[in-house]
Amino acid sequence: MGTDKWASFSEGTSDSEGYVEDLDDEDHCCAFASTDIPNLQFRKDISRSRWLDHLGMAEVVERKGGLWTTTGIVLNGKIYCFIEETLYLAEVGALHLFSNNDAPLSLEHIYNRVAEGKSGCSLKCFEAYKHLKSLGYIVGRHGIPWSVRRSSVNYISNQDLLETAEIEDKESRDSILISEMFSNMQIGGLRMVFDVYPPNSRFRKSAPGDPCFVLCLASEDPPSKEEIEDLERHSHGIPLKFCLVEHGRVSFFSFNRVELPILP
Repeated sequence: MGTDKWASFSEGTSDSEGYVEDLDDEDHCCAFASTDIPNLQFRKDISRSRWLDHLGMAEVVERKGGLWTTTGIVLNGKIYCFIEETLYLAEVGALHLFSNNDAPLSLEHIYNRVAEGKSGCSLKCFEAYKHLKSLGYIVGRHGIPWSVRRSSVNYISNQDLLETAEIEDKESRDSILISEMFSNMQIGGLRMVFDVYPPNSRFRKSAPGDPCFVLCLASEDPPSKEEIEDLERHSHGIPLKFCLVEHGRVSFFSFNRVELPILP
């Protein structure tokens, strides 16, 4: 019944719609069924990362290949991956994940963390992310800068908090910055989840430009007119697309304003 509602209220876009050029290291990526844990793919250049429980992110400790120009956020020279990025790269065999004790973490372990929904991403969010990446898009968390320097701390964090805490070591400061990024994240409900950019071999995290659209994750019920208008006010003129994930199938919808003529 939910699918019928979407069909009658929205305009769908094909799953095959998207850009497929300039993929570089990501051209080996493919989509998997949501109910299956895929086998690792073998690559020559495999990066290494360490999972940080207190951040809910992975810190890249050894990076190889060119995919890092469009994946992960840069914080004071280090690259951190959100959990959806970590799982996606692990699926395609581009990243090995280890614990703080240097024990390897399996795909199943990462899936379980995503299923918990404690790192700002649900399984449905991950399905949407994976689908867009498999089409060649550049995808980042909505509203979170790709690159952050310590001098930019006021942009994402409370400077007074840092001073009051009197934190001296760099890792503790970085932990506060990343924790502030998650402060407005939530699981469930209609929300803007990803900023989506077309493939671009000249993409720079320091100057990414505006996304081509912002992706909103929706439930099986169509969003109300009021919800759409509220999201549009917060999207700063960037087009919105809505994503519905059901039984492993990812569908995209958009809404247009239509004024009907007054009939005599």
